[in-house]
Amino acid sequence: MSEATTEVSNETAALATAPTIKYMDWVDPTSWPPSDLPYDDGEPMESPWHMGSGSLLKASYIAARGGQMLDFYVGVNMFVYYSWKQVRNSEYKGPDVYFVKDVDGQKPRLFWAIWDEDGRYPDVVIELLSPTTEQSDLTTKLEIYRQKFHLTEYFCIAPQCERILGWKHNGDTMESLPLDERGWMWSDYFGLWIGPWRGFYQGEEHTWPRFYHADGSLVLLEAESEKQRAESEKQRAESEKQRADELAARLATLEAELVRLRGGG
Repeated sequence: MSEATTEVSNETAALATAPTIKYMDWVDPTSWPPSDLPYDDGEPMESPWHMGSGSLLKASYIAARGGQMLDFYVGVNMFVYYSWKQVRNSEYKGPDVYFVKDVDGQKPRLFWAIWDEDGRYPDVVIELLSPTTEQSDLTTKLEIYRQKFHLTEYFCIAPQCERILGWKHNGDTMESLPLDERGWMWSDYFGLWIGPWRGFYQGEEHTWPRFYHADGSLVLLEAESEKQRAESEKQRAESEKQRADELAARLATLEAELVRLRGGG
């Protein structure tokens, strides 16, 4: 066997036996990263409101950006890996919802690992508060997102939108964002308002977090836009029918008057 063939065979064998977290005690940060990292904790979100809010925020933002996730990415209940210590200590926790601009949104992902994303961290994180996570979300995670992620903005939303809290990165600190008189919070990152909306989503009625345009109009999901277009078309057709009926009635009246006048002559 030639020397070149041996080198190729050795390289193929190395690729086939690339270390994974299951089969190798991975302690050297310069070695091959694990390929089978967990992507979620296998536990459902705490309530239908939590589960629905995550998917609704994602769908709403995609709708606001034209309906396709091309040059941005939104992750829901997915792990974010930012340090080797996380992997060694099995510290697998991820944001409820996170947003990243200027990346390939069509790239398949089970988790977000910064070493696979050219060093990119999430830009914005939204945590959905609960009794078991609130203290951590407002303290420990806030510090991690400030120090490690250098988030542009960070939001925490309580169940049924009873509270909406937000911060933006300002130098070395996270500066609180104000609510307006409607209970809405403006996001420079999104160019949108975040606020409560009462209605049905996935068959359940709650006060959900939604995005609103700068003019205050609700960012409509695709199904809502279709419904609105259908209703507008129905109203247009009804208006045209009413105008046609009114015109026909006027013509009938004129014809009757014409017949009367001719008979009189």
